[in-house]
Parts: sequence; structure tokens; C-alpha cells
Amino acid sequence: MMIDLICLDADDTLWHNMRHFEATEAALAQLLAPFAEHHVALERLAEVERRNLALYGYGAKSFTLSMIETALDLCGDALTAAEVRGIIDAGRALLAHPIELLDGIAETIAALRDIAPLVLVTKGDLLHQESKLAASGLGEHFTGVEIVSEKEPGLFSRLFAKYGTPPERALMAGDSMRSDVLPALAAGAWGVYVPHAIVWSHERAPAPSDHPRFVQLDRLGDLPGWIAART
Repeated sequence: MMIDLICLDADDTLWHNMRHFEATEAALAQLLAPFAEHHVALERLAEVERRNLALYGYGAKSFTLSMIETALDLCGDALTAAEVRGIIDAGRALLAHPIELLDGIAETIAALRDIAPLVLVTKGDLLHQESKLAASGLGEHFTGVEIVSEKEPGLFSRLFAKYGTPPERALMAGDSMRSDVLPALAAGAWGVYVPHAIVWSHERAPAPSDHPRFVQLDRLGDLPGWIAART
């Protein structure tokens, strides 16, 4: 097996992300406590987010709009301007939180770069994802950066063609079964699942029961060794 292109997810694959969203969700549920129970507020937020993905896409900005809409749904005219400002401030804090790399990521990225060209493939707001990559200090290791609205098989097929790599000699590694692994497998590449402790419900999907190109690793740091053992 030869790997000529390594595609990597960003959020919760290279650096922490969902824990900041989870903390913000908890703060919103606390704000809405007089109007809805904690689980009801979070379920409504998840519904609103899913509904809005086609309109707003992914990222902190769309999440902030969904939080405001959820608050309006549950509070109605009782929602005050101060509370709306509080939600906006929480969204702004999401955009400004420091980038914290997962353990061993800097060394792992350097090792992977020596194996094959790296391409970052991530969803989210263009400006925010670019700023996170710049703050991470990892940008110089990547041959390409693809910030996309959705990850699907056609996207990966076009990406492999763009970088001149046959699908069977490419891999995509990330923490989302739905967005990182399954569409890469469908496009003919290797799909490497590196689970994270916190998984957004929208990104959950069953793992392939028996697929020759599906791999699950405990951590991204295991990927260089896994590749080396098969080349």
C-alpha cells in the first residue's frame, strides 16, 4: 500500500473545538432555564441547528444565529435585549477562544508531512477556519487547505483529481464518521477514524461493518506508524 496524499480534518482532530461549543450550549441552557428544562433547550437548539445548516453552514457564526433563534422560540417576547446581547457575546467568545492543539499533534503533523503531502479539509466559516489554522502554527506543513461547505464523495473525488492522486493512494483522517470517513471511503480512498471524546450529534453515523479501507485508530499520533507498517 502506498499513500501519496494525506487529508486531515481540523476541529477536534488537530485542536480542541467541541468542548468550547459544549460549554456555550450549557450557558445557553442556563439562560433559558426559566422557560425550558435543560434537556429541552438543548434538544431545541439541535433541531434549529440542523434546520439552519443549509442556510448558514457550519461554524460559530451560524451557531450564534441558531442560539438566538432557539431563545426566541422558547422565550418569545419575554426574551430581553440584554439576553440577546449575552448570546451574541457568547458567540463572539467562540470566535476568539485560543487554539489548543491535541496532545502530540505538532510532532504528528511533522511526521506525516515526511510521508506524503498534507491537505487540510475542514468545514466551517472561511475567515474563522483560516484564523484558527494560522494560530495553530501548523499551516506551513500543509500543501493545500480546503475549507468547504460540506464533505461528500464528489468533493473528495474532485480533491484527489486536483492533487493528482488516485483515490486508492489517498486517505482522509478525522473525528467524524459522517463527514470524514464515509464520504472518503465512497470516493475510493482510505478512511481513518480517530474518535474524539465529544461528538456533535449531527456528525454521528454507524461505522462500516466490513470495509477493506476503513481504519480506526486511538489517536492521530498512531497514523505515521500505521502507514509505515504497510508500505
